[in-house]
Amino acid sequence: MQLLTRLHLTRLHRGGAIALSIATVSALGTVSTLGTVGTVGALGILEAIAPRSASAIERMDGTVQFIRPPSLGTVWANRTTTYSYGATYYFTLEVPSDAGEPLQRVTVAQRDGAANVHRVSFDAEASAAFLGTRRDRGPALTVTEAAYDRDTQTVSLALDPPVAPGNTVTIALRAERNPRTEGVYLFGVTAFPGGAQADGQFLGYGRLHFYGGGDRFDLF
Repeated sequence: MQLLTRLHLTRLHRGGAIALSIATVSALGTVSTLGTVGTVGALGILEAIAPRSASAIERMDGTVQFIRPPSLGTVWANRTTTYSYGATYYFTLEVPSDAGEPLQRVTVAQRDGAANVHRVSFDAEASAAFLGTRRDRGPALTVTEAAYDRDTQTVSLALDPPVAPGNTVTIALRAERNPRTEGVYLFGVTAFPGGAQADGQFLGYGRLHFYGGGDRFDLF
């Protein structure tokens, strides 16, 4: 099983020394603490366990962050006619091998969706996730938490197991209906690593173009 190394730097009260706490984290989230050492020799121990590029960032307050965040790939909708019901929006994310932490949670927030004519309403409970891309699907992932905040137009999904570094994952969001007016719509995507105190990193905006009039189904 792949192990990731988590670092925790703590400043001691006496003498201003730095202590380095080292733990291994499995792709399923299991944590095993290896110990705490002083500044002297800490670097050598770290190099013996894992390369620096595979080390997760953990701040002094315990917040965990990706070393290298996932990247947002293809964004696609199977129905792009305005006001169509039951469309699915696909967001593909690449988790780099040197991310340092698995991907556990994703949020997707519509930009400028406050007005009813522009708002896309989502059925969060119908959301799905799977490894791979829309055209090359891998195993399905369990969505353990799914919520839609109408005030912020944000869908939040938690994945189990978290997606280990070096994998591709696609999030499929079910829209209750497409927006009423045609145009280009933006959806901001944020990725969170595993852990109770995870710091999300914004990946960018996915663009979807909706068209007025007639039924339009995008098959490819």
